Amino acid sequence: MHQSFGSFGFTPGAAGESLWEAVDQLRSGFEKRAGSRVARGDVRAAVLSLLAEEPMHGYQIIREIEQRSGGSWKPSAGSVYPTLQLLADEGLITAEESNGRKTYALTDAGRDAVAEGEGEAPWKTAASGESPKRHGALAQAGFDLAQAAAQVGRTGTPEQVTEAVDVLERARRELYGILAQD
Repeated sequence: MHQSFGSFGFTPGAAGESLWEAVDQLRSGFEKRAGSRVARGDVRAAVLSLLAEEPMHGYQIIREIEQRSGGSWKPSAGSVYPTLQLLADEGLITAEESNGRKTYALTDAGRDAVAEGEGEAPWKTAASGESPKRHGALAQAGFDLAQAAAQVGRTGTPEQVTEAVDVLERARRELYGILAQD
């Protein structure tokens, strides 16, 4: 299931165009795995956690999630507002219109759900290794590595390119070694 850098078109002496294709493939792979997307349940938990503190309107919730996650996660309105509607349908929150804005607050059932642990905020579980910020660091490191490889491919001698391929192959093996550890 592994792909060597050769299968990305990254081979010693390969044309610069193939190298850029490899960098783009690496970047898109990291973006898919480590972008700002989070599980649907995380949006729900974040909303419940914030509303347990105080009533808020939708964009206030979005801004607060972004701030508390250190800027690594900014949910879209397209994920927050349907979640708010679902929570209202479940009877966990209410919406009150004031000054042209809906302000959402927990109901008694919502407070019970939070007390039972349903509203554990994703930014509080960073120690579990599942926070968007930790995944973002991995994506950035991968992207930086791909940029360095591209630089060697553009300006390096054929010998330097060959050496870079060896370094990248060792790095790939070491990363899989991390996963193999108990």
